[in-house]
Amino acid sequence: MGPWPADYSQAWTLASAVDRSGVGLHSGSTGRVRLEPSERPGYWLGWLDQPSLPLVRLTPAAVHSTTLCTALQLGGRHVSTVEHLLAALAGTGVSQAVLLVEGEEIPLLDGSALPWVEAIAEAGLEALSSPVAAPAPQAPLTLHQGDGFVTALPGSGLRLGAAIDFSDAAIGRQMLSLALTPATFVAEIAPARTFGLRSQVDQLRAAGLIRGGCLDNALVCDGDRWLNPPLRFADEPVRHKILDLLGDLALVGLPRAQVFAFRGSHGLHIALAAALAELPCPASHPA
Repeated sequence: MGPWPADYSQAWTLASAVDRSGVGLHSGSTGRVRLEPSERPGYWLGWLDQPSLPLVRLTPAAVHSTTLCTALQLGGRHVSTVEHLLAALAGTGVSQAVLLVEGEEIPLLDGSALPWVEAIAEAGLEALSSPVAAPAPQAPLTLHQGDGFVTALPGSGLRLGAAIDFSDAAIGRQMLSLALTPATFVAEIAPARTFGLRSQVDQLRAAGLIRGGCLDNALVCDGDRWLNPPLRFADEPVRHKILDLLGDLALVGLPRAQVFAFRGSHGLHIALAAALAELPCPASHPA
């Protein structure tokens, strides 16, 4: 796959359209997405089954739920689990695109962003003439939620990090921080799959969640072992947390900042994205 853009300073869109379909993690329903090129900055969502509805730009203000995924309310319709697809677009350097959706949830595919990266590679990328406007905090910005926090520090480029702490021995404590580029994202973050705990499966299904989850699209931890090894990375869980963080930040645009989340959640990520949306967005420049 590739070659990918060298960094996130320049605007890119898709060179052609590409389709993918599959089952949603929580709904268990089949959905379809068509990705198309866009002349406008940002990500714009429309509906394959209601093409007369206007496209809506995705922003943190559209988020209406962050329970185990990021879900958006767009007019009278909603769509959930957008974070892996948005991470794939933003992570590969695609700063603007149209997302046409059929169904109420973005397909989970294999539980990582890699199938979406492969779709983007199939469509190809087209460089645009404009630089990307990137949020750039001038002072530390830190938000707390329960035992977790997320912080954004001023920086010349994008560095993402995360730390997790689970009592389950197979996960335990993990931490990772890396300077992100499209090539680094594709190699180090995109393949990391979503994960869950065996002890929570019955409770979540009783609550109407993870109806589409299975051992083919999610890692399942059972205490000191994984039910479906092998892992793609020894620290695959924390890499997936960085993937989720990236996908949520994509709603505002990738910042010129060092961002770190400890025991992060979609709620924390979106709160940070909303705070970043209030900052000036100067044109980006190569790190």
